[in-house]
Amino acid sequence: QVQLVESGGGSVQSGGSLRLSCSDSEHTTSSFVYMGWFRQAPGKEREGVAAIDRDGTTVYANSVRGRFTISQDNAKNTLYLQMNSLKPEDTAIYFCAAALVRAVPILTLIESDFAYWGQGTQVTVSS
Repeated sequence: QVQLVESGGGSVQSGGSLRLSCSDSEHTTSSFVYMGWFRQAPGKEREGVAAIDRDGTTVYANSVRGRFTISQDNAKNTLYLQMNSLKPEDTAIYFCAAALVRAVPILTLIESDFAYWGQGTQVTVSS
């Protein structure tokens, strides 16, 4: 059973940084064909933020490219999202997602391509 657990959320001022972490007690990060981060702001639909393939390929949403970095440490079985230069519009609940079986041949930020989801962690950026 996959149980993704996120941590590292919190409150920060505009321009600050946070690092989110995600891990699963039953599976190593190398078990997943790809993993990703999504977010949902109040009153908005959930959107993809960044994803990383098993081979290290990454994809980012235009809104975070150059500010956020996704990475995974297989030795620590942890997925990370380093968020720098945070803006108030980054305020959202951030979700970790993963897949054990590849749904599509290319890495995407499409929700339906990810089978497993965490409960989310709140990130609040104040101006």
